[in-house]
Amino acid sequence: YEPSLPVSEKSNPLTGDIDRASASTIVRMLQACDGQMFEEDAGVGYQRLFSKEVVETMVEVAKKVELILKDPQDSLVVLSGCGTSGRIAFLIASCFNKRLKDISQSLVFSYIIAGGDRALFSSHEAPEDDGRLGMLMLKEACEGKKRVLFFGISCGLSVSHFALVRFFFFFLGYRSNGSFLNVQAPFVAGQLDFCLQHPEVYIPVLIGFNPAHQARNEPIAGCTFTFHSVMQRMLELEQSQKAFIVSPAVGPEAISGSSRMKGGSATMILLEVILSAAQAAAFTRAPVTEKVILQSMLAYKSTVDVTYSHTERISTLVEAAGKSLRCSGRVCYLGWGSLAVLGLIDASECNPTFGADYEDVRGFIAGGYAELNNNEGPLTSLGPDFSISHEDFLRLILPLLTDRDTVLLLFTRSGIYLSIYVSMYLSIYLSIYLSIYLSIYLSIYLSICHVFVQNLCSSTLQISWPSPLTEGSVQMVTHTDTHTHRHTHTHTPLSLCQQWELSTKLLLNAVSTGAHVLKGKVYQNHMVDVQVTNTKLFRRAARLLQKLSGHPKLQCEEALLKAIYQSEQLTSDITSSDVGTHTLVAKHRTRVVPLALILLLTNCSLKEAESRLQQQPIVREVVV
Repeated sequence: YEPSLPVSEKSNPLTGDIDRASASTIVRMLQACDGQMFEEDAGVGYQRLFSKEVVETMVEVAKKVELILKDPQDSLVVLSGCGTSGRIAFLIASCFNKRLKDISQSLVFSYIIAGGDRALFSSHEAPEDDGRLGMLMLKEACEGKKRVLFFGISCGLSVSHFALVRFFFFFLGYRSNGSFLNVQAPFVAGQLDFCLQHPEVYIPVLIGFNPAHQARNEPIAGCTFTFHSVMQRMLELEQSQKAFIVSPAVGPEAISGSSRMKGGSATMILLEVILSAAQAAAFTRAPVTEKVILQSMLAYKSTVDVTYSHTERISTLVEAAGKSLRCSGRVCYLGWGSLAVLGLIDASECNPTFGADYEDVRGFIAGGYAELNNNEGPLTSLGPDFSISHEDFLRLILPLLTDRDTVLLLFTRSGIYLSIYVSMYLSIYLSIYLSIYLSIYLSIYLSICHVFVQNLCSSTLQISWPSPLTEGSVQMVTHTDTHTHRHTHTHTPLSLCQQWELSTKLLLNAVSTGAHVLKGKVYQNHMVDVQVTNTKLFRRAARLLQKLSGHPKLQCEEALLKAIYQSEQLTSDITSSDVGTHTLVAKHRTRVVPLALILLLTNCSLKEAESRLQQQPIVREVVV
């Protein structure tokens, strides 16, 4: 089973027993996995983040962005993806447009997410399977443009669209030139195909994390192309710089297949390094070079190291969040600015990843949709799960909070006074477990708010970040309880805000992942309580059942269908239906995969399996 899977779908041996781990051990496991992003080439010829081929491609792509920034007339840079990829596209496009606005430059960045803006806050997998929809959304977004640089982002993976070929190395698959990619869905493939059909306007850039040769030569519903044909054309155009593939391997995810974690982080790193270098070149005359790219990625490596130097405090947050979820409480992220957006993103991913209810983990942003500035504007009319402002929190959530709940405040120096006000408001009116994460805690504010924070919050996490001392260097001062470390780095075009953002993403991923692990939502290191709402997820679920149970593929699919249709016997109508029909039914079911796994491991009836799962939600305990 394992050798046949692409890298991002493999199980990571570092986390094989994460479902039995304590909060502190979970955090250390996540630290080790995130560290794999920056591992050097092990001598087997595969591309990694620091590989020369990857860096060279990033330089060329950054130069393409630079040209558009210098001459933005009738030009656009489009970032597009599904799920986590699309949410990161939104975050980065928004942040870089704000930077352009701050220096009175034309806004050239745009984002597309499969399912539209509602997919920023909730799971909508069906559009991922629609290649034609992706093409139409790209065409509409670029109407009237004469020059478009298109980034097809893919930090996730649809294994159903890859050939299952056998690898003989642990981390990496192989292709003669060592290139990796990770195409997530037909949605993105349709957009890439459209770009290739119109080379006079579009230059496509694919960002991914698995071998290109795995793309299957199979038809995509409603399309005349296949993944294989799209990849072949892009590979041919790479030589003339009319298409680019940026595809380093970053190793298996801590939770198998949970591409929101390393896949999402690596995507942020690649895009922010490329776009920051381009922006610096366009407006400060700092040329894009391999050295600049490498130094920027080293700065992100330092960000990861600094973040995880606080494992004890992070573990406290994980334990608190896990306790809340185990007690049927909730976890709320109350944030400001881009850190709040990361809170919204992390919360939105808990439902498809862990089968969580949308009330389990919620995110809120100061200013609501006005601050978010998304394409479609306010979405509150779609339901309570789209209520995201602080006012919504005070109106809908605060009156319901109890000591079972955990609230995390996410802010930087610009939001610190408001944060203190809210923390005081909460502490006065309710006795709750209030945790606080400070992405930055500068000494200038220390004397003002230290007493407030320490007295009002049950746990604090304080991290100091690099501050520019001279134009040519940056000195990092990392304060811990007992000592101070100093590291000197050459100047990079990255801003402190970008480092705060990656740090916040790592911390929130640790909190939400660790909390759900402690709740029993993971079996070994696999997501088992996942939705089965599109072709990708159905086939992923069937393969997962095959691995965890050791039973043949056909038997696993039968168990999955029994759980979906809630039927002891599968009729001919069920077995003759296509996967799309099965996923439509599965949308209205809960805990489908855990139920199927119990059927396979205990050989009990469907009714008995349902009863066992109701009495004990932790699958590992049910099947012992």
